[in-house]
Amino acid sequence: MKSNRFVAFFKPHRTVPVVPWTATGRWDLSIQRVLILFFGLAIFGLGDALIIQSGLGNAPWSVLAQGISLKTGLTIGTSTLIIGAAVLLLWIPLRERPGFGTLSNILIISLFIEIGTRIFPAQDSLVIGLIFVVTGIALIGIGSALYITCGLGPGPRDGAMTGLHNRTGVRVGRVRLVLEVIVSILGAALGGTLGLGTLLFALFIGQSVAISFGALARLTYK
Repeated sequence: MKSNRFVAFFKPHRTVPVVPWTATGRWDLSIQRVLILFFGLAIFGLGDALIIQSGLGNAPWSVLAQGISLKTGLTIGTSTLIIGAAVLLLWIPLRERPGFGTLSNILIISLFIEIGTRIFPAQDSLVIGLIFVVTGIALIGIGSALYITCGLGPGPRDGAMTGLHNRTGVRVGRVRLVLEVIVSILGAALGGTLGLGTLLFALFIGQSVAISFGALARLTYK
């Protein structure tokens, strides 16, 4: 019975749930909501840093940023900002609107990627590298669910994910999977580094976000 409840708790959610801290507008700020937003973004950045330091390949969007960096001479951080701005253009046909969370996403995630890559040592061990990747995927899923449910505007990538989900009706996890595969291919074509970590991220990040959505919905409505 307990095992069934445990499995049910981690059942993926098919859409973005409404939770007690969900805002009524993308600039509807409160102390609680902003703290949850910042916490989620910080977790996301640390998760991304773990994957970078795993030595097993970057997350797909970091592969793309690295590829652009190699071709242009820009830093990966600057390349990431350019990618974010470019993805925002995709929001126009999807009718997505930026908000406080969108701007916070660009700044805080970048900051905590920088912090994380300084704190977490680069790995050359396959086992520890895999632990870094799995932990990073879980943290990014949790962080994504926390800040998206704040309703203050998703980041560029997640806005594209939720926008495509809303417009097509395709499940969140499947939309995210397609996006990650596309940017991985583009990044590799530009010279970005692919690896086992990249593959695992592309395969499981959608489910990590969906499971986190489900866990938040069940926790807040018990």
